Amino acid sequence: MSRFLTLHAAALPSTVPFTGPETLERRTGTPFRARLGANESLFGPSPKALAAMQAAAAEVWKYADPENHDLKHALAAHHGCGPDNIVVGPGVDTLLGLLCRLTLAPGTPVVTSLGAYPTFAFHVAGYGGALARVPYRDNHEDLHALLAAATGQTARLLYLANPDNPMGSHHPGAVIEDLAANLPADTLLVLDEAYADLAPPEAIPSIPADHPQVIRFRTFSKGYGMAGARVGYAIAEPALARAFDKVRDHFGMCRISQIGALQALRDQDWLAHVRLAVAAARARMGRIASANGLAPLPSATNFVALDLGRDGDFARRVLAECQARGLFIRMPGVAPLDRCLRVSLGPDPAMDVVEEVLPQALRAAAD
Repeated sequence: MSRFLTLHAAALPSTVPFTGPETLERRTGTPFRARLGANESLFGPSPKALAAMQAAAAEVWKYADPENHDLKHALAAHHGCGPDNIVVGPGVDTLLGLLCRLTLAPGTPVVTSLGAYPTFAFHVAGYGGALARVPYRDNHEDLHALLAAATGQTARLLYLANPDNPMGSHHPGAVIEDLAANLPADTLLVLDEAYADLAPPEAIPSIPADHPQVIRFRTFSKGYGMAGARVGYAIAEPALARAFDKVRDHFGMCRISQIGALQALRDQDWLAHVRLAVAAARARMGRIASANGLAPLPSATNFVALDLGRDGDFARRVLAECQARGLFIRMPGVAPLDRCLRVSLGPDPAMDVVEEVLPQALRAAAD
């Protein structure tokens, strides 16, 4: 352990929230046949965005615009708000870390769900926040329990993903609006809407960009198919949005990514195409699951959680057997959610691998 670390940093585990497929491939020396564990979009980015990024590569010698001016103004127009409501950063994960840096001191109470997106908890731990977790209820994040915990803990942050990762479920927008209206006075709702571009319209709440107690996070990684470009953004009231300028890396965005995101946002026809493709793949995944005696949970995302009907030990065996056969998928890490496997959706060749491998893995895990 380095003697230069703070006491808090020295006490943190040297772990990352996820083991990437590249790490698993290095361990086995074999590439995966289908990469369906990271909730990436196998349908890819808009051809117009791709062409813009290819053209911009010749100017990679330039730094990106540190103010993200063009992208911020385009996002503001897209969401019907002002550019002073928009924060752009290299992925939602980075923005969540910056929010924790801005709002948490050691011991500051924070509330989330047990089994929810682990990177948020990773950042809270990194800044010394006191994290309280409440269990899911019927494959959904339990909003009543979250609100009660935030009230009882006098929480600074309440984190909620809607649609949810890892279960794919969602709460209606009106329910989220009610949650926002009943927050404790000193609690900020951290609303992660990474999958909003793929969700049904009724899942999206109508919350003003200037709401003083809500910050919403969006991404180009899912529906827009640009996970590797690392483009995320937040929508918040101007004073909170401006505060990110105090701590963000002003040259942290890639110029190529900025230009690609701007073109992706302009190509809403491609996003509509991806939504249809995801819906078709979701239906096929449901048929594959049912043919194997599994229950596909309703999903508002680009993945489906498959309920194996047994415990986490069995699910981990099935997961290992899938990976051994070249299928990269993941599973929730906390019981009882860990009875499920989570499979990202993709074009037919990827779904063909799922259809082939899943029954083999189930049989091998049951032996």
